[in-house]
Amino acid sequence: MISPVELTTLFDQHPVELAPHLLGCELSVTTEDGTVSVRLTEVEAYGGHGEDPGSHAYRGQTLRNATMFGPPRQAYVYRSYGIHRCLNLVAGAEQAGGILLRAGEVTQGRDLAVLRRGGKDTSAKLLSGPGRLGQGLGITLPMDGTDVRITEPGYIPDPPAAPTEATMALIPAASSYSVRTGPRVGVSGTGGTEAFPWRFWVDAHPTVSQYRPGKLPANPA
Repeated sequence: MISPVELTTLFDQHPVELAPHLLGCELSVTTEDGTVSVRLTEVEAYGGHGEDPGSHAYRGQTLRNATMFGPPRQAYVYRSYGIHRCLNLVAGAEQAGGILLRAGEVTQGRDLAVLRRGGKDTSAKLLSGPGRLGQGLGITLPMDGTDVRITEPGYIPDPPAAPTEATMALIPAASSYSVRTGPRVGVSGTGGTEAFPWRFWVDAHPTVSQYRPGKLPANPA
């Protein structure tokens, strides 16, 4: 277990250093509709420019990935497959990078999360996978660049300043977990191989998404 100060400092380190410490943390996203909170159970780390071929930052800064090159402790939001809004937490004070949030267990606001997910409660799999997680949390593209406040239990978030905005708070894990690691889900090329075992998840937790390999290169490194 770590304190909010320690977790804040870890955000300045390489995303791989931070990622396992996010497991068990409680993330709350407050929009004009209300608050949904989840206990994070699966994440993936992504590195910076020229380092990680699976990362959006690999080829340098663009309009789309600019938040990854900014200060840590912000939300990086992107659209996946033209449909899903995926939520990442920016990490690394010396390099671009971030952590994709892949799955979580709802701890507050389950009715709202179910409503956003189409009205059907699929139990442990409600927010399993980054698309489902983003949808349940109410993530939208204008939330890209939102500050993430790292705080103590009991923190009551302020309402967002505008309908398209959100406030985000992260509380460190209250207990330790058995953590597993392996290749990232669905990442093509070398970035999806054992060379980058940067997916971290809570062992045997029912909310964790199913592993799916990406398309490998002709001659994997």
